[in-house]
This record gives sequence, C-alpha cells and structure tokens, in this order.
Amino acid sequence: MKLTDGCVAGGTRYTPGKGARIAVLDTCHEKTPSGKLKSIGGPGTILDPGTNTKLHVEYKFLGLIPVGRDYWVLDHDEAYTWFISANPKFTNLWIYTRTTRPDPALVQLMVMKAKTMGYDVSKLEFPTQP
Repeated sequence: MKLTDGCVAGGTRYTPGKGARIAVLDTCHEKTPSGKLKSIGGPGTILDPGTNTKLHVEYKFLGLIPVGRDYWVLDHDEAYTWFISANPKFTNLWIYTRTTRPDPALVQLMVMKAKTMGYDVSKLEFPTQP
C-alpha cells in the first residue's frame, strides 16, 4: 500500500465509540523509528457486532478524499497479543503483534496460518526493527 511503503514502527489505535462505531488511526514512521510520522485515520463500523471480526473504515486520504476499506480478523490468540487481518478480496494481509520484535517461531506460525487460509504470503514484508 502506498501509505505504508518504506514504513517501520507501525501501529493502529482503535478507540471505541457508540454501538458498532470505532475510530481507527494507523501510523508508521518513514525508514526509521525516528523518521517522519505518517498517519491516516477515520471512522469505522463493526460489521458483525458480537463477533467483532469484520470492520469497515472510511479513511480521508489527503484529509479530503473518502476511501473505504474492509478488514477481517482471520485469527488471534486468546490474550490478543497477536492477530492476523486481511481484506475480503485476498489482496492485502497484515500480521499484528503487541511486541516490536516477536519471536521468529510466532511469526512463522502466523505466516503458515495465513498461507493455509489461501493468502499469498510471499508478498509479506518484515522491515528490520531496531
């Protein structure tokens, strides 16, 4: 994705709203963790309240142009220390952890889970974390 090209130290903040609403803010830094901060955010709607595995976010690109994105949580651990997310068209895949340097065995497990679900894991990028 254009916004995240060359990014490291990325993160997403989810802020609950009323009902099925949630605010989403995605951030990352250009090239190094002290690099320029890049961010994009917008209001989201949980599409399957109760299960909470499908989310639609209306981002504002350049602060003006609405761009809708759907995200599905495909798998997670019991303590939510990691989760695998993707879009429903099988074209984008993300692996999230709460740690900046996850255990390589955990990364391998998440990659294998995504591959088993039919995702092309050869396109995953793992920037070096300082």
